Amino acid sequence: TLFWFSLKWGAVGAIWTGFAALLFLGWCAYDLPDVSTLNDIKRRPSITLLANDGSLITSYGDLYGEFVHLDQMSPYLPQAVLATEDRRFYHHYGIDPIGLLRALYVNVTSGDLVQGGSTITQQLAKNVFLTPERSLHRKGQELLLSFWLEHTFTKNQILELYLNRVYFGSGTYGVDAAARRYFGRPAKDVTLLQAAMLAGMLKAPSRYNPAVDPIASATRAGVVIDAMVDAGFLTEEQAQQAGTQSGEAAEDNQPLPPAARYFADWALDQVSSYIGITNADLVVQTTLDPRMQGIAERDLTAVLAKDGPKQRAGEGALVALTPDGAVRALVGGVDYKQSQYNRATQAMRQPGSSFKAFVYLAAFEAGLTPEAEFVDAPISIGKWSPDNYNDKYYGQVTLREAFARSLNSVAVQLAQRVRPAQVVETAKRLGIDTPMKPDASIALGTSETTVLEMTGAYATFANKGQGVLPYGITKISTRDGQVLYQREGSGLGTVASPTAVREMVDVMSATVAWGTGKGAQIDRPAAGKTGTSQNYHDAWFIGLTGQLVTGVWVGNDDNSPMNKVTGGSLPVNIWHDFMLEALQGTPPAPIPLPGGGGLMAAGPPLALPGATAGPATSTASNDEPGLLDRLVKSILGGSEDDSGTVHPQSAVQQPL
Repeated sequence: TLFWFSLKWGAVGAIWTGFAALLFLGWCAYDLPDVSTLNDIKRRPSITLLANDGSLITSYGDLYGEFVHLDQMSPYLPQAVLATEDRRFYHHYGIDPIGLLRALYVNVTSGDLVQGGSTITQQLAKNVFLTPERSLHRKGQELLLSFWLEHTFTKNQILELYLNRVYFGSGTYGVDAAARRYFGRPAKDVTLLQAAMLAGMLKAPSRYNPAVDPIASATRAGVVIDAMVDAGFLTEEQAQQAGTQSGEAAEDNQPLPPAARYFADWALDQVSSYIGITNADLVVQTTLDPRMQGIAERDLTAVLAKDGPKQRAGEGALVALTPDGAVRALVGGVDYKQSQYNRATQAMRQPGSSFKAFVYLAAFEAGLTPEAEFVDAPISIGKWSPDNYNDKYYGQVTLREAFARSLNSVAVQLAQRVRPAQVVETAKRLGIDTPMKPDASIALGTSETTVLEMTGAYATFANKGQGVLPYGITKISTRDGQVLYQREGSGLGTVASPTAVREMVDVMSATVAWGTGKGAQIDRPAAGKTGTSQNYHDAWFIGLTGQLVTGVWVGNDDNSPMNKVTGGSLPVNIWHDFMLEALQGTPPAPIPLPGGGGLMAAGPPLALPGATAGPATSTASNDEPGLLDRLVKSILGGSEDDSGTVHPQSAVQQPL
């Protein structure tokens, strides 16, 4: 009797359980997503930025690579994924009861959620059709879709779909896009260690991202390789070889270096101005030189890390251009992760004496020459009395010496001679677009501007007087190759007279040869100008060679004063280190001049410095200095820098 009773109610229970299961399946099935959307991809359009050598800088939006079949990708990729995500993939029908029980046991015994029980088929169903919602209804739909996938596609097709659609962080979907994003190569060329890194990311794409945390990524890759051995895909010997790679092989498996984010942000902001708004995936070819960019980031950070704290200098920026304006390197700060504010393109800072280049250019265009003599002595304009650095005056000097030593009183005299409004017009002509006040202080760089603008303006002197518009994009095309924008030669035309440009290169060469920027001397002809704003808020050096024009700024975001940091100290040191290595392997060449030829060097001053104003003779030439000149140069020794102070008291008014 008991047997029949149990059998009866067991059958009733089974019927009601089956009925409940049918109701549950119906509840899950009535709003299943349209499975015909399997191949539809709804995503943000992507923008991929490439360096001038074609290598990847970074990508924005949702990036999908080429769809690759299993036989078109490295065999390590599916093996690594199967070993960690679903070892019984080829032995279940979309749901793996054994895997579920194993995951449940491991999680219970460890007291934590260590393993998941979802199969690759379930993950594909969830990733393609469903939302991340955690509910019984969504889980039921996941099971139904898994059965449908298993019934509709072969195992290899399901694995291919999964590998081409799974998310790998940073807006990257699929193994081919991930391989290109993180390692700069297609999926077919991925190494064992790289495959392990990619498979390891599936557990937590942001935590094990090789571009964000290489150590965590490598550690996770080791776990994946052990799993590949345990699953029979690798031998112990192969695993040991992957884990002990050294030299070129190990470096070959390193993720791409962090993107030049300051440059990338700057370039990305310009895309829409070239082509308007589009939903197409874009490939943007830029002017960035990855090697130079890496050198610039390293040298700026190294100098400020070493000397910045004791000199209260917390930030810096660097821009390097070709003479025609192509941006080869752009660093907007010492740490992008800490601050995305771009000090190279956004920060408005006083250029100090580096602005004197426009004063002197205006003076040379007005008919003065580097040999013209002025008296360097205390000067006042109304109640304004600019001082020379350390209150030292040199008496009668040539304009070459006044520029090289960055003598404030002479610069103010020149600005008054040609009129401040003309100085402003000259600066605008060379590309300075920020507002400038045409007052007496314009000569000492009190109007704010950016590092990018100043560097572009200085490039005029390396471009034979042709105005320069700094640019970072050369071509924009769709991913299928349709060209939407192609840069053609453009600029500002002739913005300075040939004679004045030759004279500017003359006096700027003197600055590097024996003036305030002599620390910038490298293995080739160089010219430039230091700049230090009042009370040491800003320090600059902008210098040029025949191949590259580079501007460096050092200061603090809160505009607090530094500890007597001048343009001739930290900025010159950064410029020197960067240029020396950036131009390594490039044959030295003279700075090209309008009308042909080039300037190799600038001769030293012959006037002995005096502590107060007084007559002195001053002659100079562009010839290579002789024995007497070199002797004078050695006697003169150090040079002055260029910060000035303002005193309300009256001083001797010099004739203008």
